[in-house]
Amino acid sequence: MPPFDSLIGLLDSRSFSTVWFWILQIGAWSVTGRTVLGVPVEIVARARAAHSAGQAETPEALTLLDWLSLTLPRWRLGPREGAIFLGVTSFLLSSGFVLGFNFGLELAQAAFLLALPFWLLFWMRVRLARKLAPMLVAAQEGRAGLADTVGQVARSMAHHRIGVIALSLVSLLVTMVWGMLWIALHPMGF
Repeated sequence: MPPFDSLIGLLDSRSFSTVWFWILQIGAWSVTGRTVLGVPVEIVARARAAHSAGQAETPEALTLLDWLSLTLPRWRLGPREGAIFLGVTSFLLSSGFVLGFNFGLELAQAAFLLALPFWLLFWMRVRLARKLAPMLVAAQEGRAGLADTVGQVARSMAHHRIGVIALSLVSLLVTMVWGMLWIALHPMGF
């Protein structure tokens, strides 16, 4: 077993050829796919099935709206916070892109390919939260029927989940292809 001089030596800064990077990549997408805005996908599926069966006021449908009433406030992003977050994350992503693809740093390339899809996912979630918040408020105030609200909310969340799955597949595919190309062009890690 080779001696390890530092933590980086233990983890190996070569990303595409280590198992740790791929475990992180697949694990992150696996965890992400289990919820939609913090609501477990099983609850969304049950509410959608209850709505399809014409049972709008079942515990499954009400559970979905309860979960949303708890999780949607966490996704409020005002104009100031949104601008700051967009600026900081755009700077970090563009720095990672330049370091990785202009200067050829493998670790920066891997970090960029890991972070960019999650950045897009964050904005997809913010967009979904902004779409669902007025629906939930209208249902709470009695301006919209419970059946219509549950149907629209469950449908929007199911469509969002399909988008997340597509984003994860494209992200994994692009990262795998780029990683294989990197390893082929740099067989000894140089």
